[in-house]
Amino acid sequence: MTSTIDISALANLLQEAAIAEILPRFRNLGNDDVRIKTEAIDLVTEADEAAERLIRREIETLMPDAVFIGEEAVAADPDLLSKLDGAALAVVVDPIDGTFNFASGLALFGVMLSVVKDGETVAGLIYDPIGNDWAIAEKGSGAWYCKPDGSQERMFLRPSRPLSEMIGIANTGYFELETRRRLLNNLADVRLFTSYRCSAHEYRLLCQGHVDFAMYAKLMPWDHLAGTLMVEEAGGYAARFDGSPYKPHHNEGGLILAADSDAWNELRQKIFTV
Repeated sequence: MTSTIDISALANLLQEAAIAEILPRFRNLGNDDVRIKTEAIDLVTEADEAAERLIRREIETLMPDAVFIGEEAVAADPDLLSKLDGAALAVVVDPIDGTFNFASGLALFGVMLSVVKDGETVAGLIYDPIGNDWAIAEKGSGAWYCKPDGSQERMFLRPSRPLSEMIGIANTGYFELETRRRLLNNLADVRLFTSYRCSAHEYRLLCQGHVDFAMYAKLMPWDHLAGTLMVEEAGGYAARFDGSPYKPHHNEGGLILAADSDAWNELRQKIFTV
């Protein structure tokens, strides 16, 4: 348990940001409220930036000693990301995960926050503004689904099953063309795979036992720190493509998550041969 972290206050903060800055703009964005960052599927909206500003202000009060790493702040100042490695305490935030969905009017987005202490993720939260519920994990305390009425259910990955029966998450869009073709061919050996372009909901699906695996090539900390901690606290196994543990400062190397190490190894050897 990380007793110095007020997980309830952080959960309330994500809800506050959604109510004040995100939900009023959902399906209500003007033409000037959406901008392209790197390509047409990589967007930022006024809601992203306003929500991150609100969260940052409150974090400065709740956790004044923490380095704040926000996705939009890093977009404006890429050197900020390097401060995560070596920080005694850091808060990492994705104000809207699934911005493309949000900007398209699709109700499949979330707010993500993780707390990193001395190079280790010790807490993670994923808030769904539409469902008004949370997935929360603290290191050593399990992963929990927290309902709007205050009740909680512990989350667990479902037991591993044969490869041909597995369903999961796989985003192949960040690989080179030939690698992508090979992976797509290999993925024919699982029952079903998809990508929601929203790691917030993908991690929740995995931790609640609805899918068997997830694979990501692009490792930005705001997308994966909270979810990876949840997977591990829900009894699952996570590692980079080379088998090494995923750490907060890792920005490359790919990531596979599964129910256990045997399932992880089978997926790595038979499907995700990058």
